[in-house]
Amino acid sequence: MLHTILITLLVIVSIALVIVVLLQAGKSAGLSGAISGGAEQLFGKQKARGLDLILHRITIVLAVLFFLCTIAVSYFKI
Repeated sequence: MLHTILITLLVIVSIALVIVVLLQAGKSAGLSGAISGGAEQLFGKQKARGLDLILHRITIVLAVLFFLCTIAVSYFKI
């Protein structure tokens, strides 16, 4: 019973994580964008605001839930 609930929760969290990651805007385009984007992220020139900040925080929460659910499924495996 617990194993089934954990598997169901893991599937829901996985789908939600994929959707939230796909909703986020790309940070850079191409090689030049990757270099300048890394510098901006390192020095903090551009702060995430609004929807990007919310999606970033939701991604972190869902990633933590994903790992916890995965560990719990493997621990409580019947």
